[in-house]
Amino acid sequence: MSSQKFISPYDHKAPEGAEGWKELYPYYMVFQDNLKQNEEAKFFFCDSQHWPNVFKPFDAITVEFAVKCLSQYNTRQWLIPPANGIDFKIHNGYCYMSPVGVAPELIADRVPQFLERAGYYFMNWNDLLQNWHKKVKGVIDEMEAVKFESLPEVIDMEWVKGGIGLDPTYYLIQNYDKMIDLCYKTWMYHFEFLNLGYAAYLDFFGFCKETFPGIPDLSIAKMVQGVEVDLFRPDEELRKLSKLALELGVDDVVANQELTAALEALKATENGQKWLDAWELAKYPWFNFTTGNGFYSTDKYWIEHLEIPFGYIQDYLKRLQKGENIDRPTEAIAAERDRITEEYRDSIADEEGQAAFDAKIGLARVVFPYVENHNFYIEHWAMCVFWRKMRELSAVFVEAGFFSDINDMFYFRREEIHQLLFDYGRGWAMGVPAIGPDYIPTEVARRKKIIDALSTAAPKPAFNEPPALVTEPFTIMLWGITSESVQGWLQSGETTNHLKGMAASAGKVEGIARVINSPDELGLLEQDEILVTRVTAPSWAPVFGKIKATVTDIGGMMSHAAIVCREYALPAVTGTGSATTTIKTGDRIMVNGSTGEVTILEAA
Repeated sequence: MSSQKFISPYDHKAPEGAEGWKELYPYYMVFQDNLKQNEEAKFFFCDSQHWPNVFKPFDAITVEFAVKCLSQYNTRQWLIPPANGIDFKIHNGYCYMSPVGVAPELIADRVPQFLERAGYYFMNWNDLLQNWHKKVKGVIDEMEAVKFESLPEVIDMEWVKGGIGLDPTYYLIQNYDKMIDLCYKTWMYHFEFLNLGYAAYLDFFGFCKETFPGIPDLSIAKMVQGVEVDLFRPDEELRKLSKLALELGVDDVVANQELTAALEALKATENGQKWLDAWELAKYPWFNFTTGNGFYSTDKYWIEHLEIPFGYIQDYLKRLQKGENIDRPTEAIAAERDRITEEYRDSIADEEGQAAFDAKIGLARVVFPYVENHNFYIEHWAMCVFWRKMRELSAVFVEAGFFSDINDMFYFRREEIHQLLFDYGRGWAMGVPAIGPDYIPTEVARRKKIIDALSTAAPKPAFNEPPALVTEPFTIMLWGITSESVQGWLQSGETTNHLKGMAASAGKVEGIARVINSPDELGLLEQDEILVTRVTAPSWAPVFGKIKATVTDIGGMMSHAAIVCREYALPAVTGTGSATTTIKTGDRIMVNGSTGEVTILEAA
C-alpha cells in the first residue's frame, strides 16, 4: 500500500482567482513552506463530515476551537492511551485532519492514569452531567444577555451623573470579546464528556471483538441503540404538532397554506389558537436547531427560518391524512437491541465473562446518549445564539456603512474584528468619519472573490502517504477511515458501479438515488428515494420517513449519520469516499446496510 500515496498539499495548487488565500486564515492553520519536510511526513484526510464547505475567515473559529478542545482532553486531561490530539490545517479553504498517535512504548504508562481520571467521571457520570447541563445553560444565558447597539450621538446623561468614566465603545469591544470567550468555553464543555463516551464504547467494542471472534461491527453498535436522546426531540415535537393539528381538526389549514397565511388563519378559531400555543411552546428550546451542523455562519436555524420546521410538519401531516404511521420504530429497535444482547451474553460460558460483559455494556449505555445529546446543546442551541449575536454586531457595522450585507463581517478573521471596532469607535470619538466605509467594501469584494474561487474546486480526500494500517480508534469509529477506505480513495479515478463503505445501519433496499449537496436541496427528495450525500445532519431526521436508505461519503459506525439512521431503522452505508461523485440523481441503486455495499444497478 505504501507505494501509493496522495498528492502533497505543497503540490496541490489553489484554483485560479484564489491567489493569496492563505492570508485569510491564521498562520498556524495553513501549511508553511519552511515546514514542508515535517508536514509531508504526516497523513492528512479531509474532514468533510464536520466541515464540508470552504471556510470564510471568521467561520474558521469553529474548527480552531473544536479541534484544540478535543485534543486537550485526549492528550492532557484523560491521557487516552492510544490517542493524543488531532493536528489540523486549512488547505485551499477546506479542513484536513491528522490524528496524533501515542508512541507504542508510552501507551502502557498512560493506562493507569486514564483509568483513574476517566474512572472518576464514569463513577460520577450522572452528577457531573447534571452539572454540565447547568454550565452549558449558563453560557447560553450569558450569550443571550449580550447586546450590540450602534454608538449614540452623545453619551447618556445618566452615565455622566453616575461617574461611570467609560464610553459605549468600551462595552462594544468588551461584549465582542465576551462572545468569543463564551464560544471558546462552549467548545471546552462540548468535549468534556464526548471523548469518554467514545472511549467507553470502544472499550466495549474491543471486548466484543475479543470475546466473540467474527462479530460484525454493526451487531456491537446495535447493542447500544434504542436510547432516548434530546437530539431527537425537535423532530418529536414536529410529529406531535402534526398529530395535534389532525386531532384539533385544523389539519387542512396547516397542511395547505404557507406559513404566514396559516398562522394568521389559525388565530381565528379556538382550536387554531390551541395549536398555535403548542407551536409557540415547542419553539423554545427545540427550534434552536440548524439544517447544517452549527459550524458555519450561513447555517440556517429553524427559529429564524420557521418555514423549515413548518414545511416538515406539513409533510408529516399529509402522511397522517393518508393514514400512514409517522412514529419512529422505537419499540422494534429496542427489541432488536435486547435480542442481540441476550444472544451474545448467553454465548459466554463462564459467569466471570458474563459479569465483565454486563459491566462494559452497562457503562456504554449510560454514557452513550451523550455522544448524540451534546450535539443539541452545543452545535445547535449554543451556536444558534452565538451566530445570531454575531449578526447583531454585524448589523451595527452595516448601519455605520462598513459593508452592505450582514454576512460580510464573516470575511474577516476573529482578531481583525477588533480593528473594525476600533476604527468605528475612533471615528465616533473624534467626530470624523471612520475609515472603514471607504476601505472595507473593496476588501470584502476581494476576499469574496477568493472564497468563491476556492469553492469551485472539490477538496482532495487526503494528502501524503497513508499509514500501512489505520489503527487509531477514533479515526475509524467517527470518520470511517480504514485501511480499506483509504485504498478506495486511491483508486477513485477508476470507474466503478460498486462502492464499499461502513455497514452502518442494517437492511437491504433498491431505489432511485437523489444526490443532495446542501440542506437547501432537501425539498427535492421524493417519496421512497435513496438519499446520497457527503454527510447528513441530525436535523435532516424529518425527511427519514420519506426515504428508503442513506449513503454518505464520510463517516464511521459512530458518526451522527450512522447513529441517527439506526435509531430510525433506515438502512445506511457511510464512509464510501465517493458516493456523491460516482452516483447520479436518477440512478437505480442497491444499498446493503448490513454489508456496507452500494451497487449502481442502472444509470439514469
